[in-house]
Amino acid sequence: MSSSKPWTLVTPASRGIGLALARHLLKNTGAPVLATFRKDEANVKKRLLDGLSGAEDRLKLMEVDVKNESTIISTAEEASQLFPKRTHHLHLAFTIPGILYPEKSPSQIEAEKALETFQVNVVANMLLIKHFSPFLPRKSTTFPAEDESLVGLPKKSAVFALMSARVGSIADNRAGGWYSYRSSKAGVTQLARTLDIHLKASAGDKAMAIALHPGTVRTDFTEGLREAYEKAGKVITAEASAKALITNIEDMSIDQRGRFWDWKGEEIPF
Repeated sequence: MSSSKPWTLVTPASRGIGLALARHLLKNTGAPVLATFRKDEANVKKRLLDGLSGAEDRLKLMEVDVKNESTIISTAEEASQLFPKRTHHLHLAFTIPGILYPEKSPSQIEAEKALETFQVNVVANMLLIKHFSPFLPRKSTTFPAEDESLVGLPKKSAVFALMSARVGSIADNRAGGWYSYRSSKAGVTQLARTLDIHLKASAGDKAMAIALHPGTVRTDFTEGLREAYEKAGKVITAEASAKALITNIEDMSIDQRGRFWDWKGEEIPF
């Protein structure tokens, strides 16, 4: 039986940690990278490829609005043409949709914003799981021998990584606040655990799911929210976070599956 060819997914990849993850994969692996954007394709493509010679042929850029399932469906359908399941498998996926409305007290909770938070942070991840987890390996999938196609990718199993946040940890919640965001990110870690249970049955040791905390990253997303972290020297760049996350995942063992890990490789309690 011939071995299955790996490909990778980063969604969305238009800015921040998603952009950094996609660029890292384009620079340091030989696998195709399917990266998604919501608008301004030309500018996103330029930022993804800036300074990366020879990477353009491996970049597959597709438009996805995570609030609209039809765009996820059409992207998955296109992926099935580019990467047929009989010859290819999804070896590393990062799902990163997220928004934040920082409610400091219950009186600041607004139903419309709370619903949008759950739609983007939780439901969007559910839909990405629905349409892209079928591309993950099955028990019968044969990985290629250690060669260029797996350089820079997880060595022991395919990984579906959902981007959560430390504030989503119930056990680690000491500060309170951010009701919608905390609750939605707790939901993301639960999705990772639940997907991993499914993968144990469908893929065995060939695929696993995890939740990740990228650290407090210096991006537009954290603008205005990271002052205390800046003073404490706890803010990192998107590039440093991406490199650390992928490096940790490369050597992750199967017994780390279904759990919640930060960018330093330390486990976060649910």
